[in-house]
Amino acid sequence: MKTTLAALSVASLLAATPALAEFGINVGAISVMPDDSSSSLNVIEQVAGLAPGSTAVGVNTNTQLGLTFDYTFMPNWSVQLIAATPFSHDVKVKGSAIDGLKVGKAKHLPPTLLAQYHFMPEHNTFDPFVGVGLNYTVFFDEQVDAQLEGALDALAVTGAGDNVGLKLKSSFGLALQAGINVKLSDSLGLHLMLSKMDIDTTGRVQVNGSTIQSVKVNIDPYVAMVGLRWTL
Repeated sequence: MKTTLAALSVASLLAATPALAEFGINVGAISVMPDDSSSSLNVIEQVAGLAPGSTAVGVNTNTQLGLTFDYTFMPNWSVQLIAATPFSHDVKVKGSAIDGLKVGKAKHLPPTLLAQYHFMPEHNTFDPFVGVGLNYTVFFDEQVDAQLEGALDALAVTGAGDNVGLKLKSSFGLALQAGINVKLSDSLGLHLMLSKMDIDTTGRVQVNGSTIQSVKVNIDPYVAMVGLRWTL
């Protein structure tokens, strides 16, 4: 009798407690939109006779396939991992007589892990949330543009046979997020989010392996995603 009552009590408790664990997969377009700033190209300015502090570098916007995963472990709390196919950015000079000069291009992956707070977990359709977490960005496949190579050759910084390269340092920083999940059916919905990420790097132009110009670049992008959401 006691065993039966205990079993009934457990069954009643489980029936009264909503299932907390929920796994979501979000797939869609994700854009990195830099809100960039940088130090000046002081060496280039000196060699080219430009005003000190008149130059900076900028990074363009790029959109890729976004793939994010989230796991709800409490009614109001979940964790999310943001991933994507590699982003590709052009790096150009901003300001002075060489405004728009192409420095090069690079790819990067910015995996980001966030803790999310959901305001209305009990709502049948709308699930707004905010998040905070950490971002790690690794740069790779850096390539110098022919425009920079031509400018360095014209300024007699490089000569025939010199190897010009570009290197970008990896970054680790804070990420903030806001968004909403919209349920269309029991397993299908929409996922919309906007994040602000702290991505700072140091770019180095190298000739034959030696750095001739170093510049600090604060990319600090807004990252927006619109996609479909599958709940498991």
